[in-house]
Amino acid sequence: MTKIWIIAANSGNAKLFAADSTTAPLIELDTFDNPDARVKEMALVSDRPGRSFDSHGEGRHAMEVEIGPKEQDQLRFAKLIVAHLEKGRMSSAFERIVLVAAPAFLGQLRSNFDAPLSALVSLEIDKDYTSLRPEELRARLPERL
Repeated sequence: MTKIWIIAANSGNAKLFAADSTTAPLIELDTFDNPDARVKEMALVSDRPGRSFDSHGEGRHAMEVEIGPKEQDQLRFAKLIVAHLEKGRMSSAFERIVLVAAPAFLGQLRSNFDAPLSALVSLEIDKDYTSLRPEELRARLPERL
């Protein structure tokens, strides 16, 4: 019997489903919530950016951050989800994974997968289906997972 995990995610929340076979209905296993995804970026920043002198002359300018606070929060959330999937892989809880995620968040999830976990991904769908009930999500997936 094939055990398939389906993760439906965006930067704010995620749902983990399981299917016992390629045509079985979905059963919800777990939910993940990222409340900081709904917070305005200014609320995540406590200070203004630092200041620096120009390399030539006497001018000063604000320093830019490489990764903004919103993106940093999304990366943290993606790592949390991937860590849960990795834990399932290590315990042989599933044989394959189906990723259904908002396009930008799908890339963040992918970037945190290591090679053994990536090898188990059988399907990727770049849509945000997090608000769907299990039977609605199953209807939007291929007949055979």
